[in-house]
Amino acid sequence: MARPNARTAKRNPKDLKRGFKKKPCQFCRDKTVWIDYKDLNTLRKFMSDRGKIRARRVTGNCEQHQHDVAEAIKTARELVLLPYTQRTVTERPQGRRDRGDRGDRPERSERRDRDEEATLADTVEVTEVIDADGAVDEIVVEETVIEEDA
Repeated sequence: MARPNARTAKRNPKDLKRGFKKKPCQFCRDKTVWIDYKDLNTLRKFMSDRGKIRARRVTGNCEQHQHDVAEAIKTARELVLLPYTQRTVTERPQGRRDRGDRGDRPERSERRDRDEEATLADTVEVTEVIDADGAVDEIVVEETVIEEDA
C-alpha cells in the first residue's frame, strides 16, 4: 500500500484559504498613473544588485505595473541612466586552479621579463683555431652587445 505523500494528501479547504498573503502592488496602492524612467531611486528597488530586473513574484507588482517598470528600466538603460549589468570582482587568493608542486615556478610575467633580458643580453661568439696536428692553438672570444631601441 502506498504511503500518503504531503504533496498528494488532500488538504482541508480552510488551509487552502489561509495560504500566504500576496504583496500588494506598490503602484496600485499609491494610485500611480505613470512610472517615470528618470526616477532612478524607485527603479533601483526593482533591480537586483547585478542589474537584473526582479520578477513579479519578488516585487509584488501587478502585471501592468511590472510591464511599465520593465519598460522604464530599459529606457533608462538606453539613456545611460542605469547600467545594464554591475561588474562583480571576486578575489581569489591562489587563482582558479591549484598549482600543486609547481608553486616555485615564476609567474608568466616574470618569465616574459626574463626572456626579454635573455634576448637583450650579450651574445658571445667563440672561435677555435685548430692546427694541422689537431691541437687547439688559440680561442678567440668576440662579444656582441644587442642594445634596446629606446
